[in-house]
Amino acid sequence: MNAWRWALFGGLAAVALAAGLWVGRETLLPDTPRVGQSAGALVGIALPDVDGKSQAMTQWSGKVIVANFWATWCAPCREEMPMFVRLQREHADKGLQFVGIAVDDAGKVRQFAQEINLNYPALIGGYGAMELSKTLGNSLMALPFTVIVDRQGRIAHTQLGPLKEEQLTRIIGHLL
Repeated sequence: MNAWRWALFGGLAAVALAAGLWVGRETLLPDTPRVGQSAGALVGIALPDVDGKSQAMTQWSGKVIVANFWATWCAPCREEMPMFVRLQREHADKGLQFVGIAVDDAGKVRQFAQEINLNYPALIGGYGAMELSKTLGNSLMALPFTVIVDRQGRIAHTQLGPLKEEQLTRIIGHLL
């Protein structure tokens, strides 16, 4: 009988802890966009490319946008980018647009872009890009962080950490 009481107490404590964590997350963390909400914080910006020319995200309105926050010093970022290059080549004609937002300086980004034959825009966000990523759901402010925006400008998916090809292919397949 004593073991049963401890089990009941443990179960109730676990439920209370889970409820407390959920309430804390919903009330204490900054209000970040959720899937289905507007990606206005992202699609309304303009950032310089590696040549210093301002590029407005609105130029890709009506397309499925895969915005990837990355840096040249981030190994997982570098590993997933060749997949992005291939998928951009394969699906650009269907309305897919990858955009890299680098937390880095233009010279390093330009050199890496040449090494991997980058076929999509690499914009220079510097460390301000991390603040932008935070408003989009990157509460840990880590890299890589990816936001997928549907043709209507709504967030379709966010992901902290590298994307797997099967997962990304499935997500964009539903949106194209």
